[in-house]
Amino acid sequence: MDKNEFLEKCIDFSVKINGLRKYLREMQHEYNNSDQIQRSGTSIGANYSEACNAVSKADFMNKLAIAQKEAYETIYWLKVLFRSELITKEQYDDLMKDVQSLHKILSSSIATLKEKDNKS
Repeated sequence: MDKNEFLEKCIDFSVKINGLRKYLREMQHEYNNSDQIQRSGTSIGANYSEACNAVSKADFMNKLAIAQKEAYETIYWLKVLFRSELITKEQYDDLMKDVQSLHKILSSSIATLKEKDNKS
């Protein structure tokens, strides 16, 4: 997957997260958790976008690591929302599948870059 395809996946996920936030606020009257998941979920793509425009290899790796952490935080918030019965199993499964895919790609990219650094 090239960087533009991955960025599009991040944007698509951010749009879904924005929809989830709207649902949580309007239908569940939930504000705190909706803000938390909106920040972490949309931050994945924002940090990846910054990584694509990094000024150095270290900056690139740092932004990827932040995006990875934000993906993991989003997984946490999805679990909280589901266990609190604020989202359905279908919502949970759909969003979890997407964020786990993003997390896996970021983790793989970071591991590959670290491996290349160790060989240099």
